[in-house]
Amino acid sequence: MTYGKRALDLFASVFGLLALSPLFLMIAIGIKLTSRGRVLFRQTRIGRQGRPFGILKFRSMYEGDAGGSSLTVAGDRRVTPFGKFLRRFKLDELPQLWNVFRGDMSLVGPRPEVPAYVAHYTSEQRVVLSVRPGITDPSSLAYRDEEALLEAATDPEHVYRTCILPDKLARSSAYLQNVTLSSDLRIILQTLGSSLF
Repeated sequence: MTYGKRALDLFASVFGLLALSPLFLMIAIGIKLTSRGRVLFRQTRIGRQGRPFGILKFRSMYEGDAGGSSLTVAGDRRVTPFGKFLRRFKLDELPQLWNVFRGDMSLVGPRPEVPAYVAHYTSEQRVVLSVRPGITDPSSLAYRDEEALLEAATDPEHVYRTCILPDKLARSSAYLQNVTLSSDLRIILQTLGSSLF
């Protein structure tokens, strides 16, 4: 990758983990007060060169339900009331700063998928596995309201596999054609803006 992407990831992840530690604590307390179970949720995703890793999120579902379908639609009964708040502002994704620090992920890059979906990637689509996956990228911005789109579908799984995922991979592949510091900073700022507003 160009422009010292890993250096930016390390600096930003360390800064973010330290600066947001009070928010992490408040979210952890909120999770424990509103539902039983662990604070963090770990799920296997496929990263760079096809290697699996454990992606971290704040738990937004009831304990025992998070291991079901990897797809979540708007109004999903598995999601706790506090989890809806976390997901609305993408706060459940914040622990992935630890994944960035560890080198599993980057701030910006193709979103990592679960093994079941990656197994069906075409050779062209597998280009997204040549880099570290990211917390955000153009496809994340384009599908900011993915849960609402899936709620409207008769068969959410089919719609995701045949329509949404191929388009996401196409957008991620296009992003990889011209990765620059300015483009990554723009994506980060757009992500922060869409999460807050």
